[in-house]
Amino acid sequence: EAAYDRAIELTPDRAGGLWLLHFARAPSREGQGDWPGTEADLRRALALAPDQPQVLNHLGYSLVERGESLPEALELLERAVALRPDSGAIVDSLGWALFKLGRHAEAVLRLEAAATLLATDPVINDHLGDALWTVGREREARFQWSRALSFDPTPEEAERIRLKLAGGLDA
Repeated sequence: EAAYDRAIELTPDRAGGLWLLHFARAPSREGQGDWPGTEADLRRALALAPDQPQVLNHLGYSLVERGESLPEALELLERAVALRPDSGAIVDSLGWALFKLGRHAEAVLRLEAAATLLATDPVINDHLGDALWTVGREREARFQWSRALSFDPTPEEAERIRLKLAGGLDA
């Protein structure tokens, strides 16, 4: 983080790459549990580069995961998908936002598209499983959760997925 601080300090505001320095510093702050710093960096990066799909996606997904400003998150993610419709990670973020907003049928469509674009991602397959479960497609949900386990999720993700396989989404 200190190296990014110094680089930002030395880079003029008009420099084309300043957004990237803020965007790159955000995960180091996020890893330290500094959400206000993370959000500030992402918002500064977005102000400097309003059409960067990575920035739109990171800020939008972070807001969704925190359960904050979901309408804003949805707008950011819709813009990101419009700019990068071929990115499985970005399409997944939009699908997950729709899921969190209770728009489950729409979420399934987006998450199925994301799983097609990035078939071996454990998070995308887990998200798709959750959405399928909520629309009553329980057998398909269990299949997606099993797929997610086969793609080397983190130990925490794997434990959460195993609980869902054993007891459904409510587990």
